[in-house]
Amino acid sequence: MLLHLSTWQEVEAYLQQSQGIILPIGSTEQHGPTGLIGTDAICAEAISKGVGEATHALVAPTINVGMALHHTAFPGTISLRPSTIIQVIRDYVTCLAKAGFRKFYFINGHGGNIATLKAAFSETYVYLEELQNGHASLVQCQVANWFMCREVLKLAHELYGDQEGSHATPSEVALTQYIYPEAIKVVPLSEEVGKGHKIYGATDFRRRYPDGRMGSNPALATPEHGQQFYEAAVKELSNSYLEFVNS
Repeated sequence: MLLHLSTWQEVEAYLQQSQGIILPIGSTEQHGPTGLIGTDAICAEAISKGVGEATHALVAPTINVGMALHHTAFPGTISLRPSTIIQVIRDYVTCLAKAGFRKFYFINGHGGNIATLKAAFSETYVYLEELQNGHASLVQCQVANWFMCREVLKLAHELYGDQEGSHATPSEVALTQYIYPEAIKVVPLSEEVGKGHKIYGATDFRRRYPDGRMGSNPALATPEHGQQFYEAAVKELSNSYLEFVNS
């Protein structure tokens, strides 16, 4: 059940059965020579829909732009500052909590969002308490990173070994190939790829990772692999979501 394709009466009826909601969040950022700029949002959205279908949960519209400031030296990247994302998350949760939602399950597709999301949850709890919201103590937020699912990590290691890398990875590229086979990109990749450097500002990032990859070889990705990653993530996160809403 998708929030944006529902009516308010349908949402009101849903709340009689469940107070949980899934919120996909990703990023709009470069993903190397063959990765789609929308990769992180595409992956989070597809997996969230799959989890929603499996658990009969309501799925909110995808938050497509995340914290990707270190990628902004590459054309096409759009980023929000951490302080902006904190306010966005706070406002999302506040509005939905007012309607009766209590369990907010964020399925995340971008590693750069993790720290900001956790900070946003803390800010939101304090904000709701300051509003003297009678249900503030019942509101709970959780972040689930699909790319860190146990079976996803295991499969990535089996398929790609140390060529998985940490950005523009074959696993996430494979998932987008499965979701959007018509948008598969095939271009030559340089033999050398940056890896192991700490992340600072955008200019420094592009200097150290000139083609946008971080130790990865996305040429190994296939749509068939993507289907395997999708099914593994949906299964694991469906169980995680149900455990969260029923706790």
